[in-house]
Amino acid sequence: MNRSLLSILAFAPALALLAGRGWADEHTRYMIVVTGGELLAGTYPDGHTHFLTRTLGPLGLRCAGSMTVDDNREDIRSALEYATQRAELVIVTGGLGPTDNDVTCEAIARFTGIAVEESPEVLEAIARRFRTTVEGLRGNLRRQTRVPVGGTYLKNPNGTAVGLVFEFKKRVVVALPGPPRELQPMVLNELIPYLSQRFGTHLPGCSLTVRFIGLGQSAIDQAMKDHVPLPDEIALSSQFDASRVDFTFTLPDDNGENRAKLENLRKRLLEWLGDNIYATDDRTSLEDSAVAALAARGVTLSLAEVASGGAVTAALRGAEGSGGVLAGACVASNIEAMRRLLGVSEDRWPDASESAKRLELLAEACARTTGSQWAAVVGPARIGAGGRRDADVLLRGPDGRLTTAEFAISGSDAASRLRLTTQIVDLLRRQFR
Repeated sequence: MNRSLLSILAFAPALALLAGRGWADEHTRYMIVVTGGELLAGTYPDGHTHFLTRTLGPLGLRCAGSMTVDDNREDIRSALEYATQRAELVIVTGGLGPTDNDVTCEAIARFTGIAVEESPEVLEAIARRFRTTVEGLRGNLRRQTRVPVGGTYLKNPNGTAVGLVFEFKKRVVVALPGPPRELQPMVLNELIPYLSQRFGTHLPGCSLTVRFIGLGQSAIDQAMKDHVPLPDEIALSSQFDASRVDFTFTLPDDNGENRAKLENLRKRLLEWLGDNIYATDDRTSLEDSAVAALAARGVTLSLAEVASGGAVTAALRGAEGSGGVLAGACVASNIEAMRRLLGVSEDRWPDASESAKRLELLAEACARTTGSQWAAVVGPARIGAGGRRDADVLLRGPDGRLTTAEFAISGSDAASRLRLTTQIVDLLRRQFR
């Protein structure tokens, strides 16, 4: 028996509990299929089910169950067969990337019999994102421009994988990208309006999303209890991803009185927690906020990355307006390679005990090479206090002024790199706001 069927059979007794009021009620039923071998191995927890159920429940949608399966065609097919027999809507997450291991699109197309073809609009959008022509796009990226010929797609301003909507006469299968920072805005801004048209779901009345950085959910909860207690009529939900926490406050009716209540709440949260708030809407990312801060100051920035492996540059390049801010970037696997890349001569290069001086020289060379006013250097990973792996970050201004920071590196996986990237981008936001 394959792993998908094992997951489904083990899960089946709990389905009625998740459904709440049983299979047959007045709500549109949906099932969630979360793909990812790393979830089955226990590497990451499943946060998608929590986010989707909390987000879609107020719309009149009833979750009939959620299952996790491996990233292979047969397991996804088995899950779809099970889910489509029990719900009008099936939401599949993950496996829409550009690699050969990303098979969700193909698996759903084969199961539904609905072909996928390259979309000219998506092709053009990805070409603009990578500042190239359609003909210049790599083949693996072109794979992500395929959309169902029987259905539609959901835009993704935060990544390259669009959402896919496969439409039957009575059922719909939706595929969403796996990264939370892509999936969550897509659900809020693209999927919910689609579901309103297709299933007649009702949109929330009046809501406010506040995006926090540098504080955990429990710390935000406590600060609100102490300084900004919520009226009983305001419903609260939250999501988190790599040290970024979103709190959404909702009132049932969209009217002037409720909008005024939420505006008052926004002002009070900024008063007490403004240092840790980077946006008060659900569209502005941390990267958008950092780039906007640099642009408002008229600052140009270059980056030299070792420990972060180019992740900071990639994150900032995806932000609106980054073309007018980012002057250039250099990525190297070690600090000696970075020295050679930036043309710092050996006779000026201090020994390893003067790591801060090394970063200063690299920042100076990076700014000079790219013609930028500011330079940010992410040094190599090193063993810090108590055996902790750390990375030093240095910012150099046009007057030679230096700002330094030290960030922990908790691992070598993608989640660890995202946490490091988040801390560095927030450092930039705070420096220039």
